Amino acid sequence: MRNISDIIEQYLKNILHESPEGTVEIQRNELADQFSCVPSQINYVISTRFTLEKGYVVESKRGGGGYIRIQRFELPPNVALHAHLNHTIGGGIDQNAAEGLIYQLEEAGFLSKREACLMRAAVSRDCLTVKIPYRDEIRAKIMKAMLISLLGK
Repeated sequence: MRNISDIIEQYLKNILHESPEGTVEIQRNELADQFSCVPSQINYVISTRFTLEKGYVVESKRGGGGYIRIQRFELPPNVALHAHLNHTIGGGIDQNAAEGLIYQLEEAGFLSKREACLMRAAVSRDCLTVKIPYRDEIRAKIMKAMLISLLGK
C-alpha cells in the first residue's frame, strides 16, 4: 500500500503530464483538503520530490491568493545529452545531486528502473567509503563511465 506522499506525488505528476505547457499551479490548502492531510504534507512532497535535480522548477507565492507552481523541464535532446551530463556531473558530484540526475534520466526514459537502481547502489556513500572531496570525484567518474556505456547504445 502506498503512503499519502506517494499518492500526492503521483497525482501532481499526472496533472503535469496532462498539461500542454508542462506546468501546474496548485493551492496548497485546497490540495491538502483534497487528500485530507495537513498543508505541511504538501510542502514535504513538493520540497523532496519536485526538486531541481529531479527536473522540476518550483516557485511559490505566499499569502492570500498564493499558489505553488511546478514546472517540468526536459533533458536536452540526445545529441546534446552527453555534453549536458558532463557539465552537470563535472569533476565531482555529491550523492543527492547524483541521485537526482539518475532519477531524472529514469523519468525521461533514458534508464530502466534496473539500471537506475544499479547506478544508485554504485554511487552511494555506503559503497564509496573515502573522504570528501575524493568521494565526489570518484562518484563523478563512475557516473560518467556508466552513463557513457548505457547511453552509448
